[in-house]
Amino acid sequence: PTSAQASAAPQPGNFCYTLDNDVLTTEQRQFYEDNGYLVVKKLVSDEDIERFRKEFIRICKKEVSVPGAMIMKDESLRSQYGQSEKVVNKVQDFQEDEELFRYCTLPEVLKYVECFTGPNIMAMHTMLINKLPDSDKQTFLHPMHQDLHYFPFRPAARIVCAWTAMERADQDNGCLVVQPGTHKEPLKPHSYPKREGKANKLFHGLLDEDEKSPRVHLVMEKGDTVFFHPLLIHGSGINKTSGFRKSISCHFASSECYYIDVKDTTQEHLEKEVVEMAHKKYNTTSVELR
Repeated sequence: PTSAQASAAPQPGNFCYTLDNDVLTTEQRQFYEDNGYLVVKKLVSDEDIERFRKEFIRICKKEVSVPGAMIMKDESLRSQYGQSEKVVNKVQDFQEDEELFRYCTLPEVLKYVECFTGPNIMAMHTMLINKLPDSDKQTFLHPMHQDLHYFPFRPAARIVCAWTAMERADQDNGCLVVQPGTHKEPLKPHSYPKREGKANKLFHGLLDEDEKSPRVHLVMEKGDTVFFHPLLIHGSGINKTSGFRKSISCHFASSECYYIDVKDTTQEHLEKEVVEMAHKKYNTTSVELR
């Protein structure tokens, strides 16, 4: 479904993070090169978003089971609400759900993805996020982080996230917050934030955060899609409304990307945590982060 017109090697000249293509304007390319993200308005149709929403609710109600998916819940709410969208804050790794995986195959999304990855594309990591109304404990705040922390493959410039708002996202309901230009910095050490309240599993944040670095709140309407680099420092605030802020996303990578060994890197402790989780879930002894 893609044009296969983007070449997989970076072109000589000013552009390091995008490939030659006939989709992005020069201004859009330059914006991504400088800032590490690009918002495309009304990219995904209302009809598709409503289909994703219906499937998410079916998963919450356990009307459908998704093999391999990680359903993240706020356990403190389960006794109050049982099985409903008021408890589930994320469906991760939904690649076995045919309806949700349609997001990763939408031609309008892949057309842009190809500008960053080249024509040979793999969907690497999928999420439907349901940001629940939050309390003072800030349970669903996602600290500032770089997504490359979670990925044992390179090069970073051939990886991109597509993140689509399923309804208006703004500062009230915890929209994405980005630090423009930080995609040019190296991968930094991450860990659980040192604050009160229980941190969500694997919600790691930067150990040393630059509070003075400029931040942009990405106010987005339903169907708007942001594409961003895996080293861009970003996060999201708490949802101060009574509603649920949903988004659907996928990280894509060029199939020419290669795995790295994370031993002796800042990602080593992440691998240990993932392996421990896999031991518990699958009772297996042979696990690698890849």
